Amino acid sequence: MLVGERMSKPVITISPDMPISEALNLMKKERIRRAPVVRDAKLVGIVSDKDLLNASPSPVTTLSIWEMNYLLSKVTVAQVMSPNVMTVTEDTPIEQAARIMADNKIGGLPVMRDGHVVGIITETDLFKVFLELLGAREPGVRVTALIEDQPGQLANITEAISTRKGNFISFGQFSSGKTNTKMVTFKVRGLSLDEVKTIISPVVKEILDIRS
Repeated sequence: MLVGERMSKPVITISPDMPISEALNLMKKERIRRAPVVRDAKLVGIVSDKDLLNASPSPVTTLSIWEMNYLLSKVTVAQVMSPNVMTVTEDTPIEQAARIMADNKIGGLPVMRDGHVVGIITETDLFKVFLELLGAREPGVRVTALIEDQPGQLANITEAISTRKGNFISFGQFSSGKTNTKMVTFKVRGLSLDEVKTIISPVVKEILDIRS
């Protein structure tokens, strides 16, 4: 899966000359939390709602409403945006984008094509991918189990389920935190909970959780 298949598009961009009050209103209207900052079709920064809110006067300020509005009209996005922007391209693997965001503690990456912004991939987009990978919106028997970290273990599980006409909705492998083992989480349709438990017990090290 590539970034271009899951990015948000068309992307909403903001001018660096826009007052922060207008930028905040735009974000609220469009229900977004961050936006690339573009001047003359070129990416010059990225700004989040947190950046804009941190630049706004405190609710306990002694300034009058007129004074606050005046000050807000003078502060532009260019003054609060992050100018050093990490970006990805449409053909970046989705897991690489997720790693960049996690390692750098950022919530979104503009997606570039030929020097122009064509989309943005955000933590919300990644959450949606996560839901798909685990089949969160589909009914079935959900299993989390420990397996030996050896070749052929996943094949044993899939063969055991498919032999009994079970249909996999999702399948994921994760670190277990234990030496020489992996944790698998999968969801199966077409078999009852008791049937799945009976089928996989001989081919996994331990069933950690099973539920419908």
